[in-house]
Amino acid sequence: MSGLGVQMVARELRLRRGSDIDRVRSRGRSWSSRLLVLAMLPNELDHNRYGFAVGKRVGGAVERNRAKRLMREAIRVRHSRLAQGHDLLLIARNSVDDATTLDQVSRQLDGLLAR
Repeated sequence: MSGLGVQMVARELRLRRGSDIDRVRSRGRSWSSRLLVLAMLPNELDHNRYGFAVGKRVGGAVERNRAKRLMREAIRVRHSRLAQGHDLLLIARNSVDDATTLDQVSRQLDGLLAR
């Protein structure tokens, strides 16, 4: 699976079950920035899995979907450079809004990954 291309964060690379997301949130390590929270937990796989969460505090459906698209794109670009074997959960904070750009999300994500 190491050669897996991540066009839209492939199905095999997603955290889809609520129990998986809860496990990362409760047992994983987390870091936060103004826009994002990153929770990370090692998994037993040879690849990373990604989850994205946006609460209703961020706004309506349009704003929440935009926040998820920004987070997915920021991860897609970095997937091949990340150390593999982790479950990563990205959570948008309520400071994500219409004025937030992909560049801002990317910089915040880079800062969180550097920690």
